[in-house]
Amino acid sequence: MTMAGVPSAVERGRDSYARQAWEELGVGTRAQREDPLARVLELTGGRGVDTVLDCTSGAGTAPVLLGIDALKRREGIMVTQGELAAFPDFPLKKLTEKSITLASARGHGYRAVELALEQLASGRFPLERLATHSFGLGQVDHAIRALAGETGQDAIHISLLPWKETV
Repeated sequence: MTMAGVPSAVERGRDSYARQAWEELGVGTRAQREDPLARVLELTGGRGVDTVLDCTSGAGTAPVLLGIDALKRREGIMVTQGELAAFPDFPLKKLTEKSITLASARGHGYRAVELALEQLASGRFPLERLATHSFGLGQVDHAIRALAGETGQDAIHISLLPWKETV
C-alpha cells in the first residue's frame, strides 16, 4: 500500500502486533534494533527523504536530529511537534545548509478535523487495529506500563475511560 505517495516508511516500535498493524496501514519497514538512518539511506539509495514527520512524544532531541540527517541534501521539509522547551546545541548550521523548511504540527483548523474524520469514517485504513487497549481510571498505572511495553501486552494506543469498570 502507498499512502501520500510513500511506498514505504520507517517506523520504530517493539512488538509483532504493532508490526502487523503498521504493515496493514502501509508502513512497510520497521527499524527496531537497526540504525534507522542507515535504513532510510538504504531504502532511498543514499538520497535521503523529501519529508520527515516527527510524531514522537517525550523522546527528546533524537528524533529531530535523525530527521535532519535523513532529509535529502537540499530543500527537505520537516514537520515536528516542537514540545521541547529548549533544544541545546540545535544544529542550525546543518538545517540552513540543507535549506530545510521546518514546520510546526501544533494547531489545526476545523477543515483539518473534518478531513481527518472523513478518513476515519472511510474505512480505507484499519485504524481500529491501533486502538488496542482501554482501561478504567483505576488502572492508570497499568495502562502506562502496558504502553511502555512493561506488561507483555502488545499495546499501540490506550484509551482511559472514566466510566469503565476496573477489573
